[in-house]
Amino acid sequence: MVAQKTQIAPPKLGEPFLLTPGPLTTSYAVKEAMLRDWGSWDDDFRAMTKSMRSQLLEMLGEGADDFDCVPMQGSGSFAVEAMLASFIPKDGKTLVLANGAYGKRSAQTLEYLNREHIVLDKGDYLPPRGDEVAKILAEDPAITHVVAIHCETSSGILNPIEEISEATYGAGRKLLIDSMSAFGAIELKVADIRYEAMVSSANKCIEGVPGFGFVIARKSELEAAKGNSHSLSLDVHAQWAHMNKTGQWRFTPPTHVVAAFLEALKGHKVEGGVAGRGARYARNRDVMVEGMRELGFETLLKDRWLSPIIVTFFCPADENFVFDQFYALMKEKGFIIYPGKLTVVDSFRVGCIGQMDEHIMRQVVTAAKETLAEMGVASAAPPALALQERAKLAA
Repeated sequence: MVAQKTQIAPPKLGEPFLLTPGPLTTSYAVKEAMLRDWGSWDDDFRAMTKSMRSQLLEMLGEGADDFDCVPMQGSGSFAVEAMLASFIPKDGKTLVLANGAYGKRSAQTLEYLNREHIVLDKGDYLPPRGDEVAKILAEDPAITHVVAIHCETSSGILNPIEEISEATYGAGRKLLIDSMSAFGAIELKVADIRYEAMVSSANKCIEGVPGFGFVIARKSELEAAKGNSHSLSLDVHAQWAHMNKTGQWRFTPPTHVVAAFLEALKGHKVEGGVAGRGARYARNRDVMVEGMRELGFETLLKDRWLSPIIVTFFCPADENFVFDQFYALMKEKGFIIYPGKLTVVDSFRVGCIGQMDEHIMRQVVTAAKETLAEMGVASAAPPALALQERAKLAA
């Protein structure tokens, strides 16, 4: 992979880099776009909303005309709930593919929605595979929908969404995708991967700020969604119909966040779109993982499953290693990392997304090396249990 020629500038206001899967470090231009006020009913803001929707649809590639984009106020979880409630009918039954916190959150959402569902739980680090999906669907003809997480950020695993889609539609069912932390950096072209709807968020791979998510769905599914939702504010059909009729959001939109997102979309295009953004993130991952492994750290996942979004590392077995201290010392050096979410062994995560490049990732490794020395950690090697657990993935 060709090294990046121009170096990304550090945060202008001097804040630490956010090595998290969103919110993330944004450009100063994105921050600056929020300095102006916009009228939510004004024609200028309606034009901004229209432009945003059309630019997001362009990322689908060939076949995008069959889809529409519906922004929804709130965090990513709001948008996921909106998608599940709007596109799964009350008498539907869903297979949720879970291998981390976000698959489990979808299942929990369906419990709140009182929608019938079953869960294929693969634990912390195993991907759901197409043959498993096909088997479950063959055994349970009542299942109407499959819900899959594109990139499960609790482990950093990039799930095999293409084979999941093939299994789903091979059985005549419908796929809904939570692509929260992947869309914009990992291709999800509708000509290559079939699905009915997907969701993502402003503060992920497009590199905007938190405030809204967006649902991209087939127009036929949007039309059929009328009356499905349990919620006034999370009704995707109602938001879509109102937006297409008036150009406005039904309720107060996050105007400044939309302005910032449009600026972020400019940067996304300049970088080369999904391919360019994904290439930088992959380079970030490769440089950072290589450096951390040289320090003795071990990744949870083998290279095959490592996403370019976030990477999980086992905590060192050394008795001098205390994560809270490691976190605080890394923050002092300008880097905010992310706690782990594994249930069996201790871990932490390092994000690869946001306004960072390989030069920054080398600084991350240097900061980790210095922090281990300050803590008196002689070895970053994980406990034996961690490697035993990881061996399950190879099996």
